[in-house]
Amino acid sequence: MTLALAVAAGFAAALVAPTLSRRLAGAFGWLMAVVPAGLCLYFASLLPQAARGQPMAVTYTWVPTLGVQLSFHADGLALLFALLISGIGSLVMIYAGGYLAGHPDLGRFYGFLVLFMASMLGLVLAGNVLTLFVFWELTSISSYLLIGFDHEREDGRAAALQALLVTGGGGLALLGGLVLLGQIGGSYEITTLLTQGETVRAHALYTPTLLLVLLGAFTKSAQMPFHFWLPGAMVAPTPVSAYLHSATMVKAGIYLLARLLPVLGGTPTWTVIVTTVGAVTMVGGGILALYQTDLKRLLAFSTVSALGILTMLLGIGTRHALEAMVVFLLAHALYKGALFMVAGAVEHETSTRDVEKLGGLRRAMPVTTAVAALAAVSLAGFGPVLSFIGKELLLAAVWEVRAANALLVPAAVLGGALFVTVAAIVAIRPFWGGEVQTPKHPHEAPFSLWIGPAVLATLGVVCGLAPSLLADPLITPAVGAVYGTMIPVKLALWHGFNVPLLLSALSVVTGLALYALWTPLRRATRGLEAACEYGPTRWYQACLDGLNAVARGQTRLLQSGYLRFYVMTVIITTTALVAYAYTSRGAFPGLPSGGGLGVTDLVLATLMVLGAFLTARAPSRLSSVAALGVVGYGVALTYILYGAPDLAMTQFMTETLTVILFVLVFYHLPRFTHLSSTLVRWRDAAIAAAFGMLMTVLALAATALPLDSALRDFYASNARPLAHGRNVVNVILVDFRALDTLGEITVLGVAAIGVLALLKLRPPKEHG
Repeated sequence: MTLALAVAAGFAAALVAPTLSRRLAGAFGWLMAVVPAGLCLYFASLLPQAARGQPMAVTYTWVPTLGVQLSFHADGLALLFALLISGIGSLVMIYAGGYLAGHPDLGRFYGFLVLFMASMLGLVLAGNVLTLFVFWELTSISSYLLIGFDHEREDGRAAALQALLVTGGGGLALLGGLVLLGQIGGSYEITTLLTQGETVRAHALYTPTLLLVLLGAFTKSAQMPFHFWLPGAMVAPTPVSAYLHSATMVKAGIYLLARLLPVLGGTPTWTVIVTTVGAVTMVGGGILALYQTDLKRLLAFSTVSALGILTMLLGIGTRHALEAMVVFLLAHALYKGALFMVAGAVEHETSTRDVEKLGGLRRAMPVTTAVAALAAVSLAGFGPVLSFIGKELLLAAVWEVRAANALLVPAAVLGGALFVTVAAIVAIRPFWGGEVQTPKHPHEAPFSLWIGPAVLATLGVVCGLAPSLLADPLITPAVGAVYGTMIPVKLALWHGFNVPLLLSALSVVTGLALYALWTPLRRATRGLEAACEYGPTRWYQACLDGLNAVARGQTRLLQSGYLRFYVMTVIITTTALVAYAYTSRGAFPGLPSGGGLGVTDLVLATLMVLGAFLTARAPSRLSSVAALGVVGYGVALTYILYGAPDLAMTQFMTETLTVILFVLVFYHLPRFTHLSSTLVRWRDAAIAAAFGMLMTVLALAATALPLDSALRDFYASNARPLAHGRNVVNVILVDFRALDTLGEITVLGVAAIGVLALLKLRPPKEHG
């Protein structure tokens, strides 16, 4: 198997999922888990190559004229993300089968979910920045479909649109940044760009390139002030939330920052912007989490905070910061996926996610309680778990930043304390205390709903107790891919009594104190919670309402629903633009001398002018059609006079058919009820006269050009040998300009279908 086939396998599975779901019913979730599980094993087999500094790569020619290739590259960073996407994806597939059991659209859901997985795999394995962007947008589209899966809910549709607009807008900025990056670095291949860091950073366009890329990454990974779409996406089914928060979409921005750090990082601009935004998001997300009582929204805001931590560490960019980033990334994926699945299991069995309406579930749901406790310990980051190692590395990294030590250290401690508070709320409130009456009588969740979170929570503990199992094959290659140099990473659960341990203990004590004061603290700061209602969410809605208002006004102006206004707009615009071009260049052709015109020419011209005048002045539709026919037949006679009998025959047939059709149709229309006012008629006459003058000028300009055309000789000499036709005009239409003729036939066919549809849609006659 190659990397391209691995990505294609996901898309193929998405195509067959709806069909298979109708045939396999209950076992479908387990079957769909085979695809990501198999991919996970395949990616794991590539780790030794990446650890040796020889990552697998494959390249296919895509758009050679633009230097764009479809390439995939599996280094340590890409494999870390690919393993998370496929490994957690397999557990989510099993979980979704139990969570949505019996849902009529289960096949459609799995199709979207596997499409989402394949898009993320393509993104992290892409070896070309334009390939990366294509998959980047596919993740936005597939997440839109998943968030709005329950499309009958208005809030679901609104949340899906919000996520699409925010991340899609950032995606447009990212495209501009990636194009600039490719132009500056001389290539769109990521492996080449990674060697051009000094060139890119010294370029005059470095700052706009950086800002565009950061805007794309910040919107995707929910950095403040773009964080609001992520909690809003909690209307999606819980399998989507678990997957989106742990291993997929929100981590795409983190992956992009890590991937481009060797190219764009290391400058004061990068360090200040990325570190500041990450630190603000870390603290802000944690504080906002305290005001949530919905389990999924509570976890969503803690995800915002975690994404801020990852961004802050990438902004710092030191070796220890990158080690902390990779370890924390892995730990967060494990415990956050588990906790979201736990929240979904609680909702599935009680029909509520509000922690203030839950309590005492430990007796009815003992397995879920144990899994929640295990995952919450990882969220708190204090105990024999992988997240504890990541938290110590985090605190050590910010302690090293002497320039901002006084700001980053307190922020990191507060962020860790808020994690402890959230962990306590999630693990204690629903499961301990007195039993609370819930909308649905609770009982233990089925096996498919707790096996996934149990595996993830257990892995968090196992990796914490034996971190050396991960250090060499997984963490070291990932850190090396970001840092630019392969440096062995040593992980240990215990480093003795030191400053990071002291800071970690302080965060735990502070977090527990905040938990004890959680309810009175929320009540005492209702004003702050109300003030948050006027934050980015309100700005987004105001911008969306403004955009819709502009669209409605523009539509009323440009889409009036009257064909005559559309034609008039086109004629006025064309006349004005062409007249401006002629006037600005002084290119008006001279008037013809008039010699060479015979009596027949003058008679035909007079008849056509009179026919056009009568068409405009006729009191009925039928007389207008008859007068218009005079113009058409006059054109046909002109073709005959100037030696084009084939065109004349075509014109005669077309004109006759048009007149007959018009008469048949217009005969059934009512007579004119009123005519245009005098002012309107003068306006129309002026527009028509101006357009007529324009066409006259264009005709004079065309006839003034020399008729020495090499194309004419080409058609004349090649009509017979190449197309086996004696009539050059027919050969041009049927062979040399076949696509043009096909287009015209297609237009006529579409028009005929439209006419038939209008005739079929006529209201039935009422019978008395």
